[in-house]
Amino acid sequence: MSFAVIQTGGKQYKVSASEILKIERLKDQEGKTVEFKNVLFLNDDKTTEIGNPNIQGAKVEATILKNTKNKTILVFKKRRRKNSRKKYGHRQLISLVQITKIFSKNGKLIAQAETKKGSTPVKTKISKEETLRKVKAEEARKLQVKAAKKYDEQEKKRLEIAQEKIKLAPKKSPTGSKKKSLTTKKK
Repeated sequence: MSFAVIQTGGKQYKVSASEILKIERLKDQEGKTVEFKNVLFLNDDKTTEIGNPNIQGAKVEATILKNTKNKTILVFKKRRRKNSRKKYGHRQLISLVQITKIFSKNGKLIAQAETKKGSTPVKTKISKEETLRKVKAEEARKLQVKAAKKYDEQEKKRLEIAQEKIKLAPKKSPTGSKKKSLTTKKK
């Protein structure tokens, strides 16, 4: 398996073809091809090249997949016994890069990312399964809507019947029945 060690953003990375890396933010836009010419080490199945410090003429090509921010890092500073605390976060700007080609010092192609030829039928198979799932979900939703409407109608009928019972119930007059107090007053 061939690989290379490159330097970018003040850091060194061991890379191989079709590998995806998180590196410091690059100025180029997403989808563009980038060349890393700071190649420190190359290893093919047969040969090994070591740079002093770089290998002249060697390069690694990559495609920028996404320019984004990394996860939030919380920074908490405290001075003990001083009631002094400070908390804030930081998100480092990064680029997601996929390595496509590795070239040696004489321009010979050492490694290349494989293109997935069999991926299209898989996508259509997934899309068929997905459409079936969506159709089933819509049918289930329609059944739920029908059941909800039926339940609402039953609830309305029940409320109407309860209101009619309240209207038809005989009303007791408050003057006809007086309650006796539990405590008797002495005169």
